[in-house]
Amino acid sequence: MMPARYKFVTTAAMSRYRGFMSFRFTLCLSLGLTLPTLALANLVEVSCDDSARMVKTLERVMGAQRQGMGLRDPETMLEVWVTPRNGDWLIVQNYANGTSCIVAMGEHWEAIPADPV
Repeated sequence: MMPARYKFVTTAAMSRYRGFMSFRFTLCLSLGLTLPTLALANLVEVSCDDSARMVKTLERVMGAQRQGMGLRDPETMLEVWVTPRNGDWLIVQNYANGTSCIVAMGEHWEAIPADPV
């Protein structure tokens, strides 16, 4: 026999609770399996193209402007591209073989003026 203090828990309430817990478990399991896949999809989506075509796309389609560049090694150059109208930015890696890849992107770019020397 169940003690009196536990009699408020009915079979219907326990059934609803088990159903809710089963739903939560299924939801967590599906999110746990889906979210890492989505994150991995973003890593796989590195955009590479011919350097000339990449420049044309960045300038004409996105309205981006090259803000700076620097050598990473003898075979690789990095460029920073910024879209002035919305503050989006991209880092493009150029290879000596004529291929360019977007390796990073973000938003809210803020240009800092150089200090006069």
